[in-house]
Amino acid sequence: MKLYTRTGDDGTTGLFGGQRVSKDHPRVAAYGTVDELNACIGLAAATCDVDDELHSQFLAIFSELQSRLFDIGADLATPEGAKHEAKVLRISEEHVAEVEKWIDTIDSGNMKMKSFILPGGSELAARLHLARTVCRRAERLMIAVGHSEPVSDGAVIYVNRVSDLLFAMARRANVHEKVPDVPWVPAKKRK
Repeated sequence: MKLYTRTGDDGTTGLFGGQRVSKDHPRVAAYGTVDELNACIGLAAATCDVDDELHSQFLAIFSELQSRLFDIGADLATPEGAKHEAKVLRISEEHVAEVEKWIDTIDSGNMKMKSFILPGGSELAARLHLARTVCRRAERLMIAVGHSEPVSDGAVIYVNRVSDLLFAMARRANVHEKVPDVPWVPAKKRK
């Protein structure tokens, strides 16, 4: 099987179920951004050392997240009532609860926040902050699709929790590397 099909040369792509839509369709933009988020998580994982206990914990979480993000991509590519809808996993409350458990575990190793913090710090933290911003964009695009056609509530809630998880992980990565959070200093306070 060849990697290229030429079916998208006209600017369209196929949704799961056969319907063809423009490549700039909001549903395609949403699942494309979920794919971008998945790549950002892969980029963060590439900096992890498998012999490090915290990094190993992060790698296990990343592996699960990346698989669920593929599920969300399939969900977004499969409108309700589509021909193959029964083959697609829809994100459940159990999936969301799993992310919340990870947040609680990871964030327990962070100092309590006293102000907004700037993204950055260690390389791993910076990559996680980048993933978090892409995650927020994916969430916005999913909500935008939901204004005109059904989108799985579970998928939207899951992506919302993942952004919180990535924030907690970025902060924990900095703690691990002994890099302090950099607080946001509003312009008024700089004088």
